[in-house]
Amino acid sequence: MSGNPNFTWDDLQYFLAVARTGQLSTAARHLRTSHATVSRRIDRLEFALKVKLFERNPRGYVLTSVGQRFVETAEKMEAETDRLQADVAAGAMAQRGVIRLSAPEGFANFFFSQRIGAFFAQYPNISLELVTIQQIMSLSRKEADIAVTLDPPKAGPYRTEKITDYNLNVYASTAYLAKAPPIRRRDDLLEHPFIGYIQDMIFAPGLDYLGDVHPGIRPQFQSSSIFAQLTATRNGLGLCVLPHFIAGTLTDLQIVLPREITLTRNYWLVCHRDLSNVPRVRFVSDYIYSAVQAAQDAFLRPSSSGGRLHHTRSERPAH
Repeated sequence: MSGNPNFTWDDLQYFLAVARTGQLSTAARHLRTSHATVSRRIDRLEFALKVKLFERNPRGYVLTSVGQRFVETAEKMEAETDRLQADVAAGAMAQRGVIRLSAPEGFANFFFSQRIGAFFAQYPNISLELVTIQQIMSLSRKEADIAVTLDPPKAGPYRTEKITDYNLNVYASTAYLAKAPPIRRRDDLLEHPFIGYIQDMIFAPGLDYLGDVHPGIRPQFQSSSIFAQLTATRNGLGLCVLPHFIAGTLTDLQIVLPREITLTRNYWLVCHRDLSNVPRVRFVSDYIYSAVQAAQDAFLRPSSSGGRLHHTRSERPAH
């Protein structure tokens, strides 16, 4: 076959239909087109290839020897086209469906919720269910597809990946510190009311902060909600351990003893191994990981030598 093969896949479809039926009219019915269109397409293909593919006779169209060899090539192209269409369809379906994500309230409300719009812009056909109730959702019972946790599971059929460290500090409102006794060292913290989690409702060891700050602290106000703790702190109720990514940008809050007290915790991304390679699960997991990596400055507080720190009255540098 010589010449420039200036033809389209449609031309090959017409060729295969005639080759398989031997009749223009039958091929036309299969292709839902006219007898004349099929004839014109066959003529165009033969002209482009500079070969004769069919012998025309009163009984119909009979393949020439060249046409018989060309059938094999055209059928391979047909098979590849069908495979490509199936792959495209599978890809479209992979981007559809519902994903249930379980995450701690702080991460969900103060970080991820603010980035959901960008996720939907990328994957408009995936629906998200965001669960923030104060308990660990069971991935083994498929109560959630993906979980962001503070502590990785110790065992089980899970794929676990650390997504970031994050810092926490003791915070208080500027208004509270202006009228409260000065805080120069850890023992001074015992003279101040604290805000914290309800001890017997702490669902993850990573949330048990106050013992790491000072073993003598007994909180005056306790809540299972980090949002309630933050609100109480901003209203001057006392001191509270808060993540940097939640409290670090709030100008009405200050860090207490910033050089002495900085806690570090971790966030982990967990999903059941059976689901880890499901495309839409992977899309959500990859998006969470990428979003967290892009926001490391929000999660990790600059060191005392390098970024802005708040001081209590007793710690302000002398002028």
